[in-house]
Amino acid sequence: MDISLILKITGIGILISIACQILSKSGRDEQATLLSIGGIVIVMLLILTEIDTLFSTLKRIFGL
Repeated sequence: MDISLILKITGIGILISIACQILSKSGRDEQATLLSIGGIVIVMLLILTEIDTLFSTLKRIFGL
């Protein structure tokens, strides 16, 4: 795992949380909820490649 992945996830989290706070303060709670769900989906897509690498490594180690 690379430090750049952690920094990307952190950056996305900060941007999403700031945007959600702005939307919540302006009374747009529904858009804030959708934005936070979108942020979670984006982060999960970033982590998906690392999970695939983990499973490939486990298969190679245990000879499956």
